[in-house]
Amino acid sequence: MFLRADKEQACCGAHSLVEFYATTTRFPGRHRLSGEQVLLLLGNIQERLTIVTLDPQEYYGVLKRTAEAGIVGGAIYDFVLASCALKAGAEIMYTWNVRHFRRFGAEVAKRVRTP
Repeated sequence: MFLRADKEQACCGAHSLVEFYATTTRFPGRHRLSGEQVLLLLGNIQERLTIVTLDPQEYYGVLKRTAEAGIVGGAIYDFVLASCALKAGAEIMYTWNVRHFRRFGAEVAKRVRTP
């Protein structure tokens, strides 16, 4: 799927880049990547995907909506990514964490799919 992606039809939230770095540099044992290796992979991601960011007002809106919905803890990061996808006009959001994303309302739930 990633190899067929291009910036015209695929995107990811900027926070995903940070999560990717954090995860891949902490893989166990011999699977762990160095920061330099991860930067090469992130370069490939930037070449293929549009990177979506939220401005400060959009972040505050996300925080307000999550507080009102009673969403706490690390789920906020998923809501930030869902908000980036909505901002980009994504038709489909791929995640392995479908259950978390479905809590963010019908507008998100109808777009969520497992890769």
